Amino acid sequence: ENISDFSLNITDCTQVVVPEEVFFTVAAAGILENLLILIAIVRNKNLHLPMYFFICSLAISDMLGSLYKTLENIFIILCKMGYLTRHGDFEKKLDDAMDSMFILSLLGSIFSLLAIAADRYITIFYALRYHNIMTLRRALVILAIIWAFCAGSSIAIALFSYEAATVIPFTILFPLMMFFILCLYVHMFLLARSHAKKIASLPSSTVPHRTNMKGAITLTIFLGVFLCCWAPFVLHILLARFCPHNPYCACYMSIFHVNGTLIMCNAIINPMIFAFRSPELRSTFKKMFYCPR
Repeated sequence: ENISDFSLNITDCTQVVVPEEVFFTVAAAGILENLLILIAIVRNKNLHLPMYFFICSLAISDMLGSLYKTLENIFIILCKMGYLTRHGDFEKKLDDAMDSMFILSLLGSIFSLLAIAADRYITIFYALRYHNIMTLRRALVILAIIWAFCAGSSIAIALFSYEAATVIPFTILFPLMMFFILCLYVHMFLLARSHAKKIASLPSSTVPHRTNMKGAITLTIFLGVFLCCWAPFVLHILLARFCPHNPYCACYMSIFHVNGTLIMCNAIINPMIFAFRSPELRSTFKKMFYCPR
């Protein structure tokens, strides 16, 4: 709020406000989609695999983000109606808890995406030894470490959000993780394209070139959507920390609500990329909604 108020004084750019109805609609869609994925994976024992457990972790992170936005809008409405004050002790603690939930959602999403990228990397480069490298127990240990680290970090960042020693590592973490994921997916894309060319060049090959490139195209779509949804918010955090007094930075920060909406949209798109393209999950959904007599 302080940055937003200050930006209005040094720039002519008006704050872009997204209607609360849009937030509620996007948040509800994100919660329902990810909840559907969790139910499907829990019900189908064939999906109790490391890859789908990482997808469950991402779904939980997206649900936390959507739930945060829903509760935040409810509290804003209660403040406007006079049932809550903006500067009371209870409201301050509530605000810290909400901030902690939001940060937990962000960190959980980033590290879940990193785990999925690493899992796919192992699948491509160590296909014959994948089941020995990525066991179910090892996947659960990785998820436990991820969520323990994210929970501790979210509490620390929410309590000490005004300390430079806390904010700077938090802002640097996002571009580093995005760069690492980018390197993994570029490497996998190049490998998939190389394999597709080799298969297409075989005289006995009857598999269309487009089918061979399907996996690489899926990875490219995922990476593009991820960057489009997250990069604007990451840039906002960096600008708010390193150049809050610059009029151009303040002008960009006036679209903070739009950047938040993009993250909410990512919670809707992620299930479509990771889950709805899976034949096993599609079969599970059909059994859930079209039960035989």
